[in-house]
Amino acid sequence: MLVALRVKNFILMDALELRLEPGFNVLTGETGAGKSIVVGALSLVLGGRASAEQIRPGAEEAEIEALFDVRSSDRAMAMLDAAGIASGGELVVRRVVQATGRSRAYLNGRLCTAGELQALAPELADVASQHESVALTDPSTHLGYLDRFGRLVPARSELAADVAELEAISAELRAARERERGRGEREAFLAFQLQAIDALSPRPGELADLAAERNRLRHAGRLHDITRRAASRLDQGDDAMCDELARLASELQAAAEIDPALEPVARAVDACWTELSEAARQIARYAERAEADPDRLSEIEDRMYRLEGLLRQHGPTIEDVLAARARLAAELEQLAGVESHVAELERRRDALLAVAAERARKLSAKRRKAGEKLGAAISAELADLGMGGARVVVDVAPHGGDRAELIVDGARLGQDGIDRVEFLISPNKGIEPRPLRRIASGGELSRALLALKRVLAECGPAGLYVFDEVDSGVGGAVADKIGRAIGDVARHHQVLCITHLAPIAAFADAHFVVAKENAGGIAKSSVVRVDKKDRIAEVARMLSGAKVTGASLKAATELIEAARL
Repeated sequence: MLVALRVKNFILMDALELRLEPGFNVLTGETGAGKSIVVGALSLVLGGRASAEQIRPGAEEAEIEALFDVRSSDRAMAMLDAAGIASGGELVVRRVVQATGRSRAYLNGRLCTAGELQALAPELADVASQHESVALTDPSTHLGYLDRFGRLVPARSELAADVAELEAISAELRAARERERGRGEREAFLAFQLQAIDALSPRPGELADLAAERNRLRHAGRLHDITRRAASRLDQGDDAMCDELARLASELQAAAEIDPALEPVARAVDACWTELSEAARQIARYAERAEADPDRLSEIEDRMYRLEGLLRQHGPTIEDVLAARARLAAELEQLAGVESHVAELERRRDALLAVAAERARKLSAKRRKAGEKLGAAISAELADLGMGGARVVVDVAPHGGDRAELIVDGARLGQDGIDRVEFLISPNKGIEPRPLRRIASGGELSRALLALKRVLAECGPAGLYVFDEVDSGVGGAVADKIGRAIGDVARHHQVLCITHLAPIAAFADAHFVVAKENAGGIAKSSVVRVDKKDRIAEVARMLSGAKVTGASLKAATELIEAARL
């Protein structure tokens, strides 16, 4: 629902703030006053084309801002959430047109593209005028309208679930067949990779251990000399450190027998002698083993080279290599059973396709019946709206099946079924039905869309319906019927109608008047809301012209009161 529309420096309007009511809003005024400027501003904020000519003379840029309440549109809320735009149920759309003709668009303050705006527009408003029709003339929306009219949405949802599963199985089957085609070559490659890993049987942490051992072997001579000298100085010869420390420990123990206060020191020196003696024995043993081993060094360097080759392929760690081996082995095992897997997938696909095909055929038959009823209902509405020779056909035809993977009776099977749907209209007898988007007359298009919207009032997604030129070429009783029809639509949707006819304006819940004046040599349009006496006066003007008489005021009062019945 459109809560407010704010316009600044747009064509003839320097400033406008329009606050609409939830039901039937009407916009009236003299010819040329600027009523269609409001529709143009709304179309621009819904992603319409921008140009420098839309900027009011003397201004640097034009700005249009619209506040929508989107709480009742689950799809609009979902689209905003998917785009990462916080809404809280409200959406502010802002469009700025620069003097160069370029424009910027914002959704709740976040810069967006015109494409994003156009994608969101059908969930916000549907504009029917000579130049614009956002939703109902788009064939991609027609199948949804037909299914909602025929109460076929649950059946379509069941079919969609089957087709989604079918598509998943088909994707898995394509991948399995691809593996089957390259099976021999792939198996040879996997076996080669596995053999290269198994030939080395790498162990976690092994590379670090090998690097440490290689370092010891490379410096074996120096390590032998250092440890041999250390062992000699610690525990060999007359001046060996261990012997001297033993004598010192013995003397201190004798002193402690005289003075017990020396006992802790004597024990500490004795402990140092014990540890130093043990260290001397370990160093001596190390010196005996520390000798060069060129064969072992060569063996270590060769293994490290081969391990590093595996790391370059599967690394960077040995753990990664082992994980890669597990994956290779699993794929090799899977390839061994690929033929049976393909056969099982084909069996599952064929069984599910048979079920989905039957659902699709039944849904298609129901759509054709519902389409006949919908076409007849819309045609009857058009007759009431002064288009008695008009006929609407709901064309339900099979989807083209060229290069499609899921085919039912020659038609492509998708989650919506096997049908494509389009509303066709013949405005007059003897004329072949054509798509709605090809209707040339703005009045015919507006009335055709009004008829559609009245029949589908409870089905449409848009929160706001805009009718411009819906009264073109009609009057009298037909105008009254159009007003009542719009009133019916307004019970389910917010409506904004631009009209010249008093019988239509009389049905409005909120009435706005557009006026034009010259200010400083530049034309200026303004919009004001009228109520009570002012509204009666405007309806009287629409009835009698420039001169409002007592009779026209009385007729206007009666017209407004009759519309409330």
